[in-house]
Amino acid sequence: MAKEKPLILITNDDGIGAKGINELIVCLKDLGELVVMAPDGPRSGMASSITSLVPIKHTLIKKENDLTVYSCSGTPVDCVKLAINEVLDRKPDLLVSGINHGTNVAVCVHYSGTLGAAAEGCIFGVPSIGVSLTDGDPDADFTETCRFARKLSRKILRSGLPEGIYLNLNVPDMPHVKGIKVCRQARGRWTNEFVHSHNAKNETVYWLSGNFENARPIQQDNDTLALENGYASLVPCKIDVTDYSFLDQLKDIIKD
Repeated sequence: MAKEKPLILITNDDGIGAKGINELIVCLKDLGELVVMAPDGPRSGMASSITSLVPIKHTLIKKENDLTVYSCSGTPVDCVKLAINEVLDRKPDLLVSGINHGTNVAVCVHYSGTLGAAAEGCIFGVPSIGVSLTDGDPDADFTETCRFARKLSRKILRSGLPEGIYLNLNVPDMPHVKGIKVCRQARGRWTNEFVHSHNAKNETVYWLSGNFENARPIQQDNDTLALENGYASLVPCKIDVTDYSFLDQLKDIIKD
């Protein structure tokens, strides 16, 4: 590997054949040496899950100047672990996970395989970004998302990120996005989360669906509102989820 160039690790949760990751490869290709390790099929909603009961494997798909592409039988986090532990000869300078087909705002960071992979990169001490487009169509237009992913990647390659912090970038589905807004994660939850149907045996089955509802009062600097107003949202996320403000109060609560 050409060590004079930045090493960029790319992964996703939609699978190696998804348009989003392949558009991301194209838009980042001249920023350094790219190594892609992505699932061999869709792994959406995997969060930070890992494979522990069966072995995983990776398969070389392509190798050319400054681009090596592997598929992996595991989860997005498996891809990151396998790449960093077994495949790469040095720690990446940047990890980019995406481009996800669909939004990953608010509490979706807890479900998303895209963000699970970014968090795993952060755990390894690699500056990491999760990138998503609000359009879930398999043939979505990633032009604007690529523009912002490239811009952010260049900045992070230059300046890095603080320890324990990774970034969640979401881009609205529109031809001319107004810019990036640094946001907080929206408070709220998903409602009406299942659609009922019946299978061939006339058994009731449930399809995941639902609508996200912001908790009130709605914070005007949250990520959902930024997207609604035509801006890309950028949220800094933390690996350490300890609530330090509650530590002393909790100590008092559990006293005998």
